[in-house]
Amino acid sequence: MVKDTVYNLGLIYVVILCINFGYGEAIVNTFLINCGTNGSVTIDGRIWIGDMEPNNNVTFSSGIVVTNSSYNGDSSFSMLYTTARIFTDSLNYTFIGARGNYILRLHFYPISFQNYDINKSFFSVEANGVKLLSKFNVPGEISLRKSHLQGSDNSSSLILIDEYFLNNDIETLVIHFVPDEGLFGYVNAIEIVPVVDSLFVETVNKVGSGSSSSTGSSLNLGKRGIQTMYRLNVGGSEIKPDDDDLWRNWKVDTGYMLTSNAGFEIKNKSRVDYASDNNTIAAPLMVYETGRSTSNADVLEKRFNMSWKFVVDPGFDYLVRLHFCELEFDQPSQRSFRIYINNRTAADNFDILSHAGGKNRGYHQDYLDSVPAKIDTIWIQLGPDIALGSSESDALLNGLEIFKLSQNGNLAHIEDYGPLELKKSSKNLILWVGAGSGLAIIAILISITVFLCFRKRRGRNKPSDVKTWRPLFLNGSLVNSTANAKGTVRNVNPSSLATGGSSRHFTLTEIKSATNNFDESLLLGVGGFGKVYKGELEEGITVAIKRANPQSEQGLKEFQTEVEMLSRLRHRHLVSMIGFCEEHNEMILVYEYMANGTLRGHLIGNDITPLKWKQRLEICIGAARGLHYLHTGSERGIIHRDVKTTNILLDENLVAKMADFGLSKTGPSLEHTHVSTAVKGSFGYLDPEYFRRQQLTEKSDVYSFGVVLFEALCARPVINPSLPKDQINLAEWAMRWQRQRSLKTIIDPHLKGEMSEECLEKFGEIAEKCLGDEGKSRPTMGEVLWHLESLLQIHESWIRDMAGEDEEGGGGGDSFSSNRGGPARIEDVVESV
Repeated sequence: MVKDTVYNLGLIYVVILCINFGYGEAIVNTFLINCGTNGSVTIDGRIWIGDMEPNNNVTFSSGIVVTNSSYNGDSSFSMLYTTARIFTDSLNYTFIGARGNYILRLHFYPISFQNYDINKSFFSVEANGVKLLSKFNVPGEISLRKSHLQGSDNSSSLILIDEYFLNNDIETLVIHFVPDEGLFGYVNAIEIVPVVDSLFVETVNKVGSGSSSSTGSSLNLGKRGIQTMYRLNVGGSEIKPDDDDLWRNWKVDTGYMLTSNAGFEIKNKSRVDYASDNNTIAAPLMVYETGRSTSNADVLEKRFNMSWKFVVDPGFDYLVRLHFCELEFDQPSQRSFRIYINNRTAADNFDILSHAGGKNRGYHQDYLDSVPAKIDTIWIQLGPDIALGSSESDALLNGLEIFKLSQNGNLAHIEDYGPLELKKSSKNLILWVGAGSGLAIIAILISITVFLCFRKRRGRNKPSDVKTWRPLFLNGSLVNSTANAKGTVRNVNPSSLATGGSSRHFTLTEIKSATNNFDESLLLGVGGFGKVYKGELEEGITVAIKRANPQSEQGLKEFQTEVEMLSRLRHRHLVSMIGFCEEHNEMILVYEYMANGTLRGHLIGNDITPLKWKQRLEICIGAARGLHYLHTGSERGIIHRDVKTTNILLDENLVAKMADFGLSKTGPSLEHTHVSTAVKGSFGYLDPEYFRRQQLTEKSDVYSFGVVLFEALCARPVINPSLPKDQINLAEWAMRWQRQRSLKTIIDPHLKGEMSEECLEKFGEIAEKCLGDEGKSRPTMGEVLWHLESLLQIHESWIRDMAGEDEEGGGGGDSFSSNRGGPARIEDVVESV
């Protein structure tokens, strides 16, 4: 009791001292709190104090101390992320002596502690009445942010740090954590860094206004909560927190560029300093020492924009801060360009030298933009001013930051984490997409709905009333991906089109002529990307033409991936891309025509003659060859990520070819075992391990291929909610029969009598191995291919034996009879050859 009284008197004394000093002379405190421990740890020269240490000017109201030794990140941070404070009720952290402008950082690391499943953690956070987070799930948020990158992300870091700017006009700062009902939350560390000088001003250029507009009474930046969404060192390497006075992290920009070769990196040739009227704490000098310029001789068209795309929360105001430093020219008007934010002009005739007052002087410019409720992207583009000559229009950018501004005291946006999100019912039931663990029909239907909503949100890049693809203009990336060294598109010889020659750049007029102006009678099918038409080129070659729908769930990124992948992939068992068209805001892909459609159509179609067993086996072998080539044909390999029977196409000779590479990913580098990425794929084919961990490997394709094998054998949909609950999921249903060695009970009736017991047994074993629970227990595609080819030899040998026995009157060998009565007819066996 005496000890508590003395401690409380000490806190009161600190408060009195702060009040006596007043706001302008308030005691400036830095708080570095290591949650869930009574010990201190030194990291990068800074001491993080345990939240249970006495006399640390911090109090907390509840929580459970937990530790976990499975942290596998940077060892210097291990002591910070192996402890945490978990809360099942509301938790308050109160900081004494925190008056003024502060940066608040909340640190999270997604490790399950003891009996707490981190995927079931959803919580909200407030700071002095400003709501920062709502229904927040750490693994879901990490996966979501990685998926926002335009390129591959092989980073294995799982540390999540959310950063906020708060203006606190009282002596205490209270951070309020609240778990969702019946769930829990946690925090690993809390960082509060004082900002002595103001980082934000009250007058900002508003995008589209053409002039500066006062923000004093209407926006009041100094009183609003601010969240850092993105902070990039453009054209340079990552800047770690210990190289920044405010301990900020500046990431590289390439992962957010529409095309990374739209500009080349430049560096200063002499010492860089700040502009005389520039805030020196806005960015470290390292940001201004490098940059990215549009003067790139490797692109097809010099007059195009450098473009960065950022996914943001809809319905908020955003402050876009651009950092500039002229590193090449020493006279005004030698570099002048335009700045676009969300396709609107933020500045024209922008001259860095004039704004900064000289060469090698760092300078930043702020712009304010409002993102409507139905939009979740911000595009930043720098490009030529059409009124200027090309020699004067090269753009330059050194750094970029995007800040979200609170609305009515709220910074929180409820994210849809897709499969990770906890769907609360009276039993707190979690529906795992693709796991299919014997759920009832209603559960499957709800899961499908959740998955489709998750996919739909990913495509929510454009307003519903926008009918054109933007910003696709002036970017040379798509053309450049199939251009020669000089940037000139190579038209191909007509005779080489169908055999996989170089990709051709079609005009829209050619496309319309080939499809009779997109005549619906030529429609072959409709997919997530858009409609596919049958067309005929002037050379008389039949092609398949896929036309993007601006309202589809897929878009520019998938279009680029398809072009880039197929422009460098050529194989007998991969569908060849003949060319593409990007004219008049259209995105169109032209493929070789596959006369026999999809494998699924032959398995489940009503009006198609059922495939013989040998045909199905050869089709599976062809698809396996295509996937094996993807996995091994380049240094890092390619993961298809959407293997299914609708993406296995058949030509006029029933030769199988893999198609649709819009979701494909380059495989991990040598120092990594997987690619960390958001879960994408098709319901029923998803690898459960990839789903749980968001770690993509080539074995994810192997799992999906295992489902294809069972689908080829049973000729039924992979998910059929109309069936009894134990039959809804094909993979689970077939695996149960396979483990009982009774697959013949469920195979396609058309196959009865067409294969031997040995062939069916070995085929089932191959599919079973593909569907192993862990990727490391699954075979490679090369091993699957070898076993399938061996199985084809076994089958052909059995057919020869059957034919010989029939001539001798021997009967049906070791085949099993048809449910429709009688042994297999020799005519059927011979026909299958």
